[in-house]
Amino acid sequence: MHHQRLIGRTAIVTGAGRGIGRAIARAYAHEGARVALVSRTREELEQLATEIRTAGGDALCFTCDVRDSSAVNNVVDAVVAQWGTIDALVNAAGIPMVSPTVELSDERWQQALDINLNGTFFFCRAVGAVMLKHQFGTIVNIGSLHSFQGIPMRAAYAASKGAVLQLTRSLATEWAPHGVRVNCISPGWIRTPLQDSLVAQGKLDRAPIIARTPARRVGEVADIAGPAVFLASDEASFIIGEQLVIDGGWGVYGFL
Repeated sequence: MHHQRLIGRTAIVTGAGRGIGRAIARAYAHEGARVALVSRTREELEQLATEIRTAGGDALCFTCDVRDSSAVNNVVDAVVAQWGTIDALVNAAGIPMVSPTVELSDERWQQALDINLNGTFFFCRAVGAVMLKHQFGTIVNIGSLHSFQGIPMRAAYAASKGAVLQLTRSLATEWAPHGVRVNCISPGWIRTPLQDSLVAQGKLDRAPIIARTPARRVGEVADIAGPAVFLASDEASFIIGEQLVIDGGWGVYGFL
């Protein structure tokens, strides 16, 4: 029998409708956590919630625009009202932003920051208050290779994801004495609906990425889910303020 590492835990996962967020939410449920699923599209959430419940798990669905702090606070209040506490938070809601910088509008710049950074902050702040009260909790933020690598035409995205990494480090040091661990996963090139859309638009070519990746493939969402479970588990109790880069070796590759 597989030992369930998150048994009895209550988790919120944003961006749970698709891609990395969905994979992590599914994995947390599989490991025994009750999962509150958050996204902008209810249909996707209901589908996953049904899947989780059918497998014997427990799930709640919340549609929420993470840019709206009062909406975020309402979700957190509702989860606490239903389940009493929040033990784990995963901030996976995010949008890509690919554009020559001189053509990047005020609106699109702001949108990337509002969703990728502010949304992460709003959930950290609201859930952090609950965790600090209970002196227990774990937060996994989703960064990116763009949190620390320089890649062209990603000014807004890189700024937002670099900020998520530094937010993680600051919160980690502030909250660790109170039993709350904050870490960041920075995925590399992962096959998600988001990435598929960039490929379909001709904004991304996977061939050179795969050629530069020692694992000789792009990642799958399952490659992120396992490590996300580990970081939320007691096995990771001394891992604080870290960035776990999951990219098949792309970032360390130093040849051609």
